[in-house]
Amino acid sequence: MSKPPDSSRRSERSRRAILDAALALVGEVGYDKLTIEAIAARAGVGKQTIYRWWPSKAAVLLDASLALSGEAWADSGWAGFPDTGDLAADLKTVLRATVDEFGDPRYEAPTRALTAAGATDPGLAARFTEQLLEPQLALYEARLRAGQEAGQLAADADVRLVVEMLVGPLTYRWLMRTAPVTHAFADALVDAVLGGVAKVTVR
Repeated sequence: MSKPPDSSRRSERSRRAILDAALALVGEVGYDKLTIEAIAARAGVGKQTIYRWWPSKAAVLLDASLALSGEAWADSGWAGFPDTGDLAADLKTVLRATVDEFGDPRYEAPTRALTAAGATDPGLAARFTEQLLEPQLALYEARLRAGQEAGQLAADADVRLVVEMLVGPLTYRWLMRTAPVTHAFADALVDAVLGGVAKVTVR
């Protein structure tokens, strides 16, 4: 006797198809032309299936970006922020990976779309910050505190400020397209920031 269909597995397949469709479409048509109808058609589901789980296209795109971010972290092979004992090298490794993500169309289109949408949607911006940005920034903070304990960072350094000094210029350059976002720029940022707050000269 055959088993009845597994509804939870079917739901997960549908959910995954919707998230993949949202990521693909925002890269193809942009956020303004992205619609729930188009996502449903691409995913092969009914429009009401999407509205059962998400209130808007922005909410779909945010969850798609969260899933993509989780996959990127898993693919990196890191159980957490790298800690080789060399603070500068570890920060450069992660910032270089961020540069690569910024240059990858899979990440670029949804991240730019969510940033733009969040500018006029405070609720979305709060979710974007709470669920996507803050967990990543917390990893930076934890690694910098370990650096403080190892004497690689001044004991009185404001760890959150150091994180924003590292991530802020990179994100600004990418969002505003003021100049190329490169590994060399990421390395220079780490050297400049740590050179101002470290106990020892960064080499």
